[in-house]
Amino acid sequence: MDWHLLLVLALVLGAEFVNGWTDAPNAIATVVSTRVMTPRAAVVLATFFNMLGTLCGTAVAETIGKGIVDLASMNPDIIIATMISIILWSCVTVHFGIPTSKSHELVAGMSGAALAVAGPSALVAAGWVKVFWGLILSSFFGFVISFIMAKCIIAGCREITPCTAKFVFGKLQIVSSMLMALNHGMNDGQKFIGIFSMTLVVANVLPHFYVPLWVILLCAFTMGAGTMVGGWKIIKNVGMRMVDIRPWQGFAAETSASGVIFGASLGGIPLSTTHTITTAIMGVAAAKNIRGVRWNIVGNIVLAWVITFPLCAVLSFLITLVLTHLI
Repeated sequence: MDWHLLLVLALVLGAEFVNGWTDAPNAIATVVSTRVMTPRAAVVLATFFNMLGTLCGTAVAETIGKGIVDLASMNPDIIIATMISIILWSCVTVHFGIPTSKSHELVAGMSGAALAVAGPSALVAAGWVKVFWGLILSSFFGFVISFIMAKCIIAGCREITPCTAKFVFGKLQIVSSMLMALNHGMNDGQKFIGIFSMTLVVANVLPHFYVPLWVILLCAFTMGAGTMVGGWKIIKNVGMRMVDIRPWQGFAAETSASGVIFGASLGGIPLSTTHTITTAIMGVAAAKNIRGVRWNIVGNIVLAWVITFPLCAVLSFLITLVLTHLI
């Protein structure tokens, strides 16, 4: 295994670490903000269930590894440029506490880099259909399903005292946080597993695309290490500044988001877990009172989401040109 391949794999693991650092906090933002769990306990929970989630199937890994960019067009420079763009943009956004989509960073980065090398023919249309559906599921269904679920809880629990509701939904929210972390690993964790395996195929280490168990375990531990770092600014921004929520709302948001992510993962759809849980939190807050959402903060978050795709695509495009023509 030469130094060039080791560099590429190290960058993939670096991006997976950043994934755990910046994306996993979304899974525990509500359980921390409602004070059902302490921040440290919530991080430990997220770390364990994120790692466990990466072991639950490889459908998303296969979509990312061979369904977005044609394997015949892939080379190490494309992967290097993609990982650098992800790491750079993620570090900028986490500094400001803004949750962004690793899915969109990854897909945009791969596409921009592939376009620099092979042009539009390098893109796989079927994979882009899944990306489109992932965008719809995360941005629309996350909000709508959580809004409906919150309305049902409001209607069905009118006779329950606030003290009882806090106790019951506090316990339920611990379970829903586990599910959210598990499904985050099942979808987001799988993406970089797919990239790692694809890198081994490009380097002729693997004869064809498949996901070895040791790759899953290595990426799982790397993402787990990133999760342990925390991402406290994102937790504060999403779970505390954007909305003020109670345990029943946290339970509704996490359960709704988990269901959407689980369905997407079964279909191999690489959706944005960040968009899903963030819009779900907006949905449960709006179900109680539309003014309960601080829309100025939402505006900043959405602006970062809009910028993510073109910025990562252009950044990886330019990095690839540099790697290809100047080095």
